[in-house]
Amino acid sequence: MKVAELYRSLQGEGLLAGTPSTFLRTSGCNLRCHWCDTPFTSWEPTGDERSVGEVVEEIAALGCRHVVVTGGEPLLFVEVMRVCEQLRATGEHVTIETAGTVLPPEIPAAELADLFSISPKLASSAPPPDTPGDWHRRHEAARRRDDIVATLLTAANYQLKFVIDRRDDLDEVQQWLNDIDRQVHVDRSRVFLMPQGVREDDLAETARWLQPACQAHGFRFAPRHHLSWYGHTRGT
Repeated sequence: MKVAELYRSLQGEGLLAGTPSTFLRTSGCNLRCHWCDTPFTSWEPTGDERSVGEVVEEIAALGCRHVVVTGGEPLLFVEVMRVCEQLRATGEHVTIETAGTVLPPEIPAAELADLFSISPKLASSAPPPDTPGDWHRRHEAARRRDDIVATLLTAANYQLKFVIDRRDDLDEVQQWLNDIDRQVHVDRSRVFLMPQGVREDDLAETARWLQPACQAHGFRFAPRHHLSWYGHTRGT
């Protein structure tokens, strides 16, 4: 598998914010969000090839009970799922961060994670129509899979994190959740809205209107704590 980063830090987002965690960041993604904050895993995927055994050993050496498997899109790769399977067998708490567009290969989702952190991509995430590689069309065709999101919601504990780039994203979130509710009920207390951006002033500007909107609609506001703690820096 191609590994972009493997390090120990604090979880900066969602239900487990502040929890000491080991992060396994895989390289490779089936989407191309125009604001992607890890382009080294998507637009220009980089990393080192490592075996399942090597990754499991390195995670064990970091000595942290919570492991966050992220990307890119980690659910694309069966080797990454083998890592998750082995970690859970030895008692680690595994969070898998996914866009909810693919199901894990070969291994049932319920066997892989204690928490699925699902971040569906809204229309505002699409790259411009003239993006090389036909990525506007490919992204739009792949970004929304309600059936897969519903499957992941019932496989383990979950949180839903929507990245909010503009005010009309709120309407899309509401409609999407109403659509998902027809398949499986979504607990609104597990829905987080997170401002898009990596600069503190941009995040603060969005937070001024997004935080009260969360309160009005029963969602949870998700600060990007790691950016405040460490800045926009790899390995944090």
